[in-house]
This record gives sequence, C-alpha cells and structure tokens, in this order.
Amino acid sequence: MPLLHFHLLEGRTDAEIRTLLDAAHEAMLEAFAVPRRDRYQLVSEYKPSHMIVEDTGLDIPRTDKVVVVQMFSRPRGADKTAEFYRLLTERLEQACGIAPSDVMVSVVENADAHWSFGNGRAQFLTGELGGGRAVH
Repeated sequence: MPLLHFHLLEGRTDAEIRTLLDAAHEAMLEAFAVPRRDRYQLVSEYKPSHMIVEDTGLDIPRTDKVVVVQMFSRPRGADKTAEFYRLLTERLEQACGIAPSDVMVSVVENADAHWSFGNGRAQFLTGELGGGRAVH
C-alpha cells in the first residue's frame, strides 16, 4: 500500500512495463519509506481512441508515452505526496525516457478501514499491520 494503477496506451513491451513499474516503486519507497515488499501495482492498457489526456489549459505537451497514475492510499501529507510526484517523474524519465510532461497523477485518500490485504480482515484495524487502531 499504496495501490498504484497505471493507465497506458497500448504498445509497450512487457520489459518496458516492468521497468516502468520498478521505477515507480523505487520512487514510492523513497517518498513514503514503505517496506520494499509493500508493492501493489496494476496496469491497464488502452487503444489511443480510448484514452484522452489533455493538459487542463496548462500547455503541457503529451505524447504516446503518456502515463496516468491513480494512487489509492492512506493520507501521506502534502510534502511527501509532492515529493512522490517529483521522484516519480525523475525515475520514469531516467529509466523509461518518459518526459515529466507525460506523467499525470491523481491521489485518492482513504482510511484504515478501507483496506483488506486478504483473509477477510482489515489488517490496519486488527493491528496486524502498523499504523492503525487495533479493534477486537
């Protein structure tokens, strides 16, 4: 956790996608100091006619390498989240050649009760994972 969902145009190889996911994970590790195995990533690919990412009037150029990232997470704070944006664009540019202008991120915050990592349990609430209130 966080859960990262990447929305991409079709056409990348499996190796390119893996490099992208690894680079994003490294940015998340550095920004949020989560455990290395705290890795939850999804990829959805779209035909060009099924994905439109414009610039909200900011004159941000987009190419066919555009990446939209939805991050679902407990609150991380504005400073750490901004650091994640910076690190993510740096890592994706270095590892994948994706321009920072081609990276859009949206964060959806939720609470401890909104996570179950398996076995029908809310591990943050039960105390199985740190940071939550134990509920019995």
